[in-house]
Amino acid sequence: MEFRLLGTVSVDTRTGPLPLGPAKRRSLLAVLLLSANTPVPVARLTDSLWGEEPPPRARGVIQGHVSRLRALLTGAEAQAYGVELVTLGDAYVLRVPETLLDYQRFEELLMLARQQRSAADTVRMLDDALSLWQGPALGGTFTEGPLQAAAHTLEESRLATVEELARAYADLGEHHRAASVLRAEAVAHPMRESLAAALILALYRAGRQSEALDWFHRTRRLLADELGIDPGHELADAYALILRGGPRPGAAPAGGTDAAGGTDAAGASRAGTGPAEGAGTAAPPGPRVPAAHNPSAAPHPTDLLPRAPRGFHGRNAELAALTRAAAGEAPVCLVTGPAGVGKTSLALQWAHHNPGAFPDGRLFADLRGFSETGEPALIDVLREFLLALGVAPRRVPESVSAAAALFRSLTDRRRLLVVLDNARDSATVRALLPGGTDCVTLVTSRNRLEGLIASDAARPVPLGILEPQDGTALLAGVLGEERILAEPVAARRLAELCGGLPLALRVTAARLAGRPQWTLAGLADELADERGRLTFLDVDDTGVSAALRLTVQQLPADAVRQLARLGHHPGGHFDPYTCAALAGTDPAAAAAALERLGSAHLVTETAPGRWVLHDLVRLYARGLDPASGAEALVDVLDHYIATALAAADTAEPGGEPCFVLPEGYRPAAVRDFADRAAAMHWLATERDDLARAAVAARGAGLHDRAWRIILLQWPQVVWRVRDSWAPLLELALDSARAKQDLYAESRVLNLLGWVLTEEGRTAEALTLLERSPGLAQQAGDRLGEATALINLAVVQAGQGELDRALEGCGRAVVLAREEEDRHTEMLALQHLARLQLSAHRPGDALGSARTALALGPEHEEAARRSLLLAVSGEARLALGEEDEGILLLDRAAEEAERAGYDEGAVRALEALLRVSARAEYRTRHALALRRLTDGG
Repeated sequence: MEFRLLGTVSVDTRTGPLPLGPAKRRSLLAVLLLSANTPVPVARLTDSLWGEEPPPRARGVIQGHVSRLRALLTGAEAQAYGVELVTLGDAYVLRVPETLLDYQRFEELLMLARQQRSAADTVRMLDDALSLWQGPALGGTFTEGPLQAAAHTLEESRLATVEELARAYADLGEHHRAASVLRAEAVAHPMRESLAAALILALYRAGRQSEALDWFHRTRRLLADELGIDPGHELADAYALILRGGPRPGAAPAGGTDAAGGTDAAGASRAGTGPAEGAGTAAPPGPRVPAAHNPSAAPHPTDLLPRAPRGFHGRNAELAALTRAAAGEAPVCLVTGPAGVGKTSLALQWAHHNPGAFPDGRLFADLRGFSETGEPALIDVLREFLLALGVAPRRVPESVSAAAALFRSLTDRRRLLVVLDNARDSATVRALLPGGTDCVTLVTSRNRLEGLIASDAARPVPLGILEPQDGTALLAGVLGEERILAEPVAARRLAELCGGLPLALRVTAARLAGRPQWTLAGLADELADERGRLTFLDVDDTGVSAALRLTVQQLPADAVRQLARLGHHPGGHFDPYTCAALAGTDPAAAAAALERLGSAHLVTETAPGRWVLHDLVRLYARGLDPASGAEALVDVLDHYIATALAAADTAEPGGEPCFVLPEGYRPAAVRDFADRAAAMHWLATERDDLARAAVAARGAGLHDRAWRIILLQWPQVVWRVRDSWAPLLELALDSARAKQDLYAESRVLNLLGWVLTEEGRTAEALTLLERSPGLAQQAGDRLGEATALINLAVVQAGQGELDRALEGCGRAVVLAREEEDRHTEMLALQHLARLQLSAHRPGDALGSARTALALGPEHEEAARRSLLLAVSGEARLALGEEDEGILLLDRAAEEAERAGYDEGAVRALEALLRVSARAEYRTRHALALRRLTDGG
């Protein structure tokens, strides 16, 4: 048995490949195989198969596919190979030996190839690895989102292996074979400059110089026509080497400049002697180098750059983005990001990487846009630049406009790098832009400087936080590998507690470096306490608080107030309505404040109208106005209650209101929901934040808010009943009991009992539901008592207590009728009819169903109407009235199909197929079942 991802996703057995079926099932298998032997939550599977808009029955679709895969594997005797598809709570895990996975064998062969001392052995290993590929990775799946990223990663690994194979052939002196291997891939990937550069060198070394030059010019034209850019440094270096008649194999001098994949300078970099960048990755790409300049030439004396940053790690993607941004005509590259994220370090790392790219000099100015000492005068910056360019002091103009004009004139025909660090606004930068089309300007700022993008086509390179592995690498650069390897888990935890912010990581490393007796775990425990975290992340005059203070002092008062209130937000995300509730403003004013905060990189917009706050910024913001915390919490809780009420009313307009509003309720502006889909989407996306709000409410003793926020999610609970709601409802139950609120306790018990029933925890459900009707009765909640009796009856019937179930449902009908609540009465009659049918009383069942159908307008309650029509049809069949029964069941199936209620359609059509062999019913049943399985 073999599992293949390097090509069409398949499972090969002795008798041939397994019939995996539709692409969704193949995609699900691919996700499980990519995380083999690791539990994959249903939420991640849903995201991989459908992205942000899964169908309402995604969980059922996944369960159906898993069942089919499990059956296929069982039929192929997978257990004999150690293969097993297991359910673990809310996740699935595919247990499979790594030797059965083609991509694992591919990686193993790569590792072995890199350990060989003989180039011939390396070639054999790499050939074996590439022979495992049978087409594009993850073929036959829906390669979007996570699967698309995985396929891209696998393809990148394959192309890198091809380049390694070519280098191994070159080591053997077989340059014609290296060129042959590379040509096929270069044709397939014409924009991949590393392939083109390696091919050009292989052709040159094989004595095919004219062909190599032809390939360079073909690639150069393609880059210009398709992307509007010049060749990168690898291509340019390869071209320059050929034009210079550079050394061929066997004649390369030590420390040569063959940067496109040969065995001299590039070999030294691979051996670990390049810049201290990337935590084990290759050196970062540098700016473009035209053939007219020798990359190995000494830098021009005009050089104002500070020293290169020490201990720089990660950021390869951003360095590459800077290189691309710098490839245009007179480019302005704009590095933006929050305080402490490492903008200056990135700019200096890139600027220092290849001094030969700027033979006319490199200028640097700290504009101190976020400094307590204030910004330097523009004339002072220009004077320093002009003096560095050789202007005599007496010839430096006194006015800014004249000095800027002279600067532009002097730089008109030069190839120069200008680094403008810590710019506050666009106007300051414009006065310092050089005039030459070959000059590159690199700007860093905490603000987005959108004006500079509009006026000078600045190309933004946003800088985010470091990934945990790069964060631990940064710590290792200061503390040493040994100390990190001694406590790897604590090191990763430190990186996470620092929020991936390089400034925080450096402060943490500084504290540890000066205290060798401290353990990483001990400091992590200190940082875990939010009350003192910012204090620990400040050392001398450097730290997170100081950096944030300089940013905040630039903001207007309304934005500062908004930030201070956001620090008390219990959730992870917020929108203008939430912000308005927190700050006591309106959504328009809140949106404007968010834009100001976003421009200063204090908040981040993750989706249109949806924002997040970095953990360390949140702690700082909370300290701006600590006294307002209690008031802000009540305001945001009441906002959530109001919005959830609006969502529930829109999603289930016939539903009965859950409760009266809490004492002291302070409503704010509430969003409108256009339809049920919008309301359900809000409930789904805000689920985590609603849960956090409820936990915060309970922690603050606001139990009357806590249980309401949870109970108001009932439309989502009903829609996705098996989505682990029990823990949250148990929290609501604790809050209801803490308030000694019998109404609330009964309502929560009712919903929790139903959830437990659907989860198969019948005994627990019965214990809870038996108490609910009595509590509702004591509270005077007659509709709550009716709903409790209905849910209890469902459990009792499942336990074989049909008589008690019938009695309870009958009582629920009476209560709902007396309260004149049609929604609850219709629900009670529906369940009563089903129970009467189970009790072999088809006449009574038909009467109950008819009464229920008469309560609801035909355009409402499509799912319930379908169920009632199906019960009516089954009752007619039981009474011997076959034609009427078939007619009613057909109508039930049609209504369900029209409403997209596939479960109801399948149920009605199955009942039809028990009494009719019509091909139409078989076809419709198969289609409905397929929709249910494939998610539409």
